[in-house]
Formats: sequence, structure tokens, C-alpha cells
Amino acid sequence: MRIDKWLWAARFFKTRSLATDAVSGGKVRLNDAPTKPSRDVKAGDRLEISNGDTRWQVVVLALSDKRGPAPEARLLYEETAASIAEREAEQQRRQLAREPAAEIHGRPTKRDRRQIDRFGR
Repeated sequence: MRIDKWLWAARFFKTRSLATDAVSGGKVRLNDAPTKPSRDVKAGDRLEISNGDTRWQVVVLALSDKRGPAPEARLLYEETAASIAEREAEQQRRQLAREPAAEIHGRPTKRDRRQIDRFGR
């Protein structure tokens, strides 16, 4: 089964085209090697998936070419213990330290600009 189709069925990506773009862009590694969207995945393969700020390290348990409910999708893979610990640590870090630019959306307003200038002095 194609890796992009499996990633879509396992609900790592919302659409198959997003899964294809991620694999093509190097966001997915199969058995510690870069891969192409047409590459076949089989049970026992290790995948490293990066989707935005979230990273997963999973082992493929089963194959499915149909996208089903999330509880069924979770049966297709098993996340490694190191991956779980890393994601929880990242979540804790985000809760404790907010990103400074998280509140700024798009181009600064005139008021934002004045605050930036005051801060720079």
C-alpha cells in the first residue's frame, strides 16, 4: 500500500494530497530514510512523521486504504514510548512559555507599531 494513502487512512493528514505533499517535502521518513509518496509501506515499518509542530515516531501495525473513525485509525499504528514522552514534554514547554509572536496576526497595526517602537528604545 502507498505510504501517502496509509498516512491519510491513519488520520495523520486531513487529505491525501496533504499527505503526498508532506512525503514529497521530506516531512516523513520510512525506516530512517527519506521516501517518495508512491513507496509501499508494510506492517513493521518505522515512520517518523512531522506535521507542523507535532512529531510522531510510529510502527505500522496494520494496513488500511479506507479512512475510518479515529479509534479505528489508531489501531493501524503504535507510537513509540520515546515519541510519546517527547510530545508531552513539548506540550508542557508550550504551556509554560508562550511564543512571543503568538498574539500577532499578520501585519502590525499602528498601535502595535508604537508598542514595538517603545519596546525597542
